[in-house]
Amino acid sequence: MKDLNELRHKRGQILKQCRDLNDLAGKEKRAFTTEEQTKYDSMFNEASAIDVEVKREESLLEAERTLANSLRVSPAIDPNAPDARGDAEKRYQDFVRPLLAKVFSRGARDLNAEETRALQADLNVSGGYLKMPIQFIRTLIKGVDDILFVRRLATVNTLTESDSMGAPSLDADPADATWTGEITAASEDSTMSFGKRELKPHPLKKLIKVSNKLLRLTPDAESLVRERLGYKIGRVQENAFLNGTGSGQPLGVFTASDLGVSTSRDVSTSNEATEIAADNLIECKYKLKGQYWPKAQWVGHRDWVKRVFKLKDSEGQYLWQAGLQAGQPDRLLNFPVNMSELAPSTFTASQYVAVLGDFSQYWIADVLSMLVQRLDELYAATSQTGFIVETHCDGMPVLAEAFVRSKMGT
Repeated sequence: MKDLNELRHKRGQILKQCRDLNDLAGKEKRAFTTEEQTKYDSMFNEASAIDVEVKREESLLEAERTLANSLRVSPAIDPNAPDARGDAEKRYQDFVRPLLAKVFSRGARDLNAEETRALQADLNVSGGYLKMPIQFIRTLIKGVDDILFVRRLATVNTLTESDSMGAPSLDADPADATWTGEITAASEDSTMSFGKRELKPHPLKKLIKVSNKLLRLTPDAESLVRERLGYKIGRVQENAFLNGTGSGQPLGVFTASDLGVSTSRDVSTSNEATEIAADNLIECKYKLKGQYWPKAQWVGHRDWVKRVFKLKDSEGQYLWQAGLQAGQPDRLLNFPVNMSELAPSTFTASQYVAVLGDFSQYWIADVLSMLVQRLDELYAATSQTGFIVETHCDGMPVLAEAFVRSKMGT
């Protein structure tokens, strides 16, 4: 287990060195030298890598705690005791994890009846596959949620009785009220109108194959498979939530659409064709109504973050504030920042580079439980075991005014 406080402290020190280097060039009113630019890029990339490492470790710890708590079935464990969590985690480490490793490395045939009941496994040995334990599925879903910041922030709806749902939208506000006399009749409004957007979850599947030798030799094989399945699902879903076309897949926040975030929510003021300006970010902030500020967050690529990290306001204060405490994100103009490798990273004329928005107004619809199957026989000839994951989801922004996009100038 890695020391998260040490990693956060190290990241803070590196970012301070980046600041000092940038301040030195600013004080001398010059651009970076080639050597300084190389050094700055190297340090910033190292800080970004540490940030990813910290978030991954935090997500893994939280997922394992969730799983451990869900398996606290021993009557000897009092859930109200001060050390109940520690007991649950000990049970997970001493009992559950070895059982899951046994399932992955040698298959369900080696499990006795008591072990099968403990894992709540639904086995279909004759069919050549194993439906994975429910705890594994829950932890996999939790891992996907940790990978997908949009899903963590969005409004997620689980469909149980239909395969689609309508998302009501206020397409036109009512006109303002008018002052009248005491006994004058109120004027009837004719401008307010409602619409309906359809969310219809689309199937998403992935197959990965793992060497049987690796499964035998890896002490914690279920973590390996869970991590890879979570990554494969997570990357595709996050890309769709950000950049999806809405055709056979979710509609992304970076996609200009009258059904989602239209071009009326774009801000290119002050930006040049290849350079981001501090004033543009301020314009974005104030284009978003104050009612959305409490939940608003930025989304941008690592290259966008690196550019914004250097920006100062008119008083010479950096816009960027690095988060150094546990659970405290980096902030830009007092809004949390989410960095995604899948956000746009082309800094040329008229290209989108960031979104600021209240992502609770991004709706996700899931249908059917996630299914993970183990294929024991299909890849036996190549000494591999297959794992298939299948899920169904759709998503889209349902309130355009809750989002603002930063766009490069022309």
